[in-house]
Amino acid sequence: MVQIQIPPSLSPQTPPYAGIFFALGGGVILSVNDLAIKALSGSYALHQVILIRAFVGMAIVLALMAYSRRGFAQIATGRWREHLLRVSIVMVSNVTYFLGLAAMPLADAVATAFISPLLITMMSALFLREYVGPRRWAAVAVGMIGVVVMVRPGSGVIQPAAILVLISAFCYAASNMMTRQMRATESAATLSFYVQLGFILVSSLMGLWTGDGHLAQEDGVLAFLFRPWVMPPFHDWWAFLATGAAVGVGGLMMSQAYRTTEAALVAPFEYIGMPMAIFWGVVVFGTWPDQHGWIGMALICGAGLYTLWRETVRKKVVDVAAPSGDL
Repeated sequence: MVQIQIPPSLSPQTPPYAGIFFALGGGVILSVNDLAIKALSGSYALHQVILIRAFVGMAIVLALMAYSRRGFAQIATGRWREHLLRVSIVMVSNVTYFLGLAAMPLADAVATAFISPLLITMMSALFLREYVGPRRWAAVAVGMIGVVVMVRPGSGVIQPAAILVLISAFCYAASNMMTRQMRATESAATLSFYVQLGFILVSSLMGLWTGDGHLAQEDGVLAFLFRPWVMPPFHDWWAFLATGAAVGVGGLMMSQAYRTTEAALVAPFEYIGMPMAIFWGVVVFGTWPDQHGWIGMALICGAGLYTLWRETVRKKVVDVAAPSGDL
């Protein structure tokens, strides 16, 4: 039997490429979550979707724990206050993002949310005292320019739904800062377990309070939040299972990325979500990017690849400069 171990602490020998891999993989998988939520937003209440998603995600986390060396002992924690704060921030980030996503085109919502890597880079420098060199700042800036070129946001994007997505981006950046601060004692599975548990508890309470639809609204951003619960037909279960699996696996990968690698290095690789939004548009909706879209994709991917190349060069310089056996 293969034993999976998620280390409780960060080794000084941990290569940056592992974190980059987890960030890229997590970004691709989490793009499925956006697609599924968008598909469900017209027929179901947000807290019903989140509850079903959380049960699927929790099953994945518990399965990972069962096959890991530390097992279910990872559930034990002495940092419940930090978990409570982090889970609250993650929940606010999810709710505001999904409410905005329901009211905006998918590409606009994803592009607006991509202010979060810039916020992560800024927070890592200000609060974690991580060194962010000018080349990394430049790579993030180029990626942001690529997002702007791709979707060309105008005055129509700055609306209440977009403000919700901006709030979500700030909360997402803050949650990743907490992930970085808690990495020494909390595994990725532990972090994900408490997030899923928080979603289950809060969504269940919301369902008991508003699930009968007495607060339902006909239209607007809050229609998605207060819609009554209904039994999903068979043809919609793919989306429920997809969003649960995407959050369960993608959330674990993102947590591991920010646990093991500097936040400012990981953040630019989250831009993979923008090309994925274009991909889902082509595959699901049959809409191809225009010339601006391809230029934006090139800038975004180029920024991430440049960051990877720069990290490779920097690591080689450190390896050459360090005394033998003293790294």
